Amino acid sequence: SAAAVNSATMSTGQGGGTTRAMAIENTDGPAPRGMPMIPIEIADDGTLRGVFPEWEQVESGGQTQQVARIEDYEGSGKTYSVEWFQFCGVQTYQGLSPEYEGDNAFRADTGSAYDWQSDAVSEGNPFTVDMFDDYETYETAIGSGQLGKPATGTWRSQDTENTMPIQIIRSPLIESLAETGRADFLGQTIEAPSGVQEWIQAACPQGFIAWLNKCTHFCCVPGWKQLEGSAAFSAENEVYCPCHQSVYQPFSIVETLFTALPRPELE
Repeated sequence: SAAAVNSATMSTGQGGGTTRAMAIENTDGPAPRGMPMIPIEIADDGTLRGVFPEWEQVESGGQTQQVARIEDYEGSGKTYSVEWFQFCGVQTYQGLSPEYEGDNAFRADTGSAYDWQSDAVSEGNPFTVDMFDDYETYETAIGSGQLGKPATGTWRSQDTENTMPIQIIRSPLIESLAETGRADFLGQTIEAPSGVQEWIQAACPQGFIAWLNKCTHFCCVPGWKQLEGSAAFSAENEVYCPCHQSVYQPFSIVETLFTALPRPELE
């Protein structure tokens, strides 16, 4: 709406302001919007990587700004930018700085809620496609099975003070959305409207989806099929945040509008 756009004005610092981001949909609880997706690319050796736009300097209003943005990402019609992740304090993280020197691989975190992950990959090691080979039949301890195989990890957080948490799922539902624009979620049809299907095709290779796992309410770290208590809120098959019971549907992809916070000026 015009009111929403008007309230989303520019802030001082690097970047920020009115931002449209593709996200997994917030369906319940106090969260104001969905959590932003991270487009994925698969390296030749099978490593899963989050795409990060190249930095460039742009003159704006007599000032030089550092911008990381990809227009029409992979022909999807969507603009993908670093601003998607500039909320909840993440705008100050080294991983969103032009000075970050690590890579873009999705890496395993410590103490994962998923038994398979604790057994298969050590903290800090990259995830690879073959770790998810059983995604079509995988059963989680919580909720219904065969919806996909999950993992939790970090992105652009090597040798940094702060960690960007991510959630990954490889799911036949994401494959179906990419191929047909619709998917069956436990008897409920989820549809990817025009524009969203193209985004899924561009951002979700081989059925993989990933997002920055920071609840847009108060910045807690939610989980997909991680907490027994999620069933009490009918969220055992959705992404559930235990702090204030926000719920997200990971297979419903929507465009969100919010005010991205500015990154600090570089010293």
